[in-house]
Amino acid sequence: MHTKSLRLLLRYGMALVWLANGFLCKVLSLVPRHEAIVARILGPAYASPLTRLIGLAEIGMAIWVLSGRWIKLNAITQISLVLVMNVLEFCLAADLLLWRQFNILFAGLFALLVYYYGFVLFPKTEPTN
Repeated sequence: MHTKSLRLLLRYGMALVWLANGFLCKVLSLVPRHEAIVARILGPAYASPLTRLIGLAEIGMAIWVLSGRWIKLNAITQISLVLVMNVLEFCLAADLLLWRQFNILFAGLFALLVYYYGFVLFPKTEPTN
């Protein structure tokens, strides 16, 4: 696959992950498990609005990914967020996770994919697109 095509495929794929999790799962509350995880970690009192705020932040991440701006900073931010969120969930709410203990494996694979996108497909600081 041509590098430019792979870059676009990964950019849209990563944005779709953030958009689906943010908008569908959290903002629209189509997956109640997400709010239950937030309640477990941050407390039940404000779980609903906090879940929606997290969802809005994830939509923001999708927009940032699609923008193609500051790719390395974006990659570092994505990797950090995914790993921190998943370690917290693994330690504090593993029983609520879709794939239980395997969630951390999928998070690690996603982080590797983001690293590949941000640092292998864009090895130098260069204009995007």
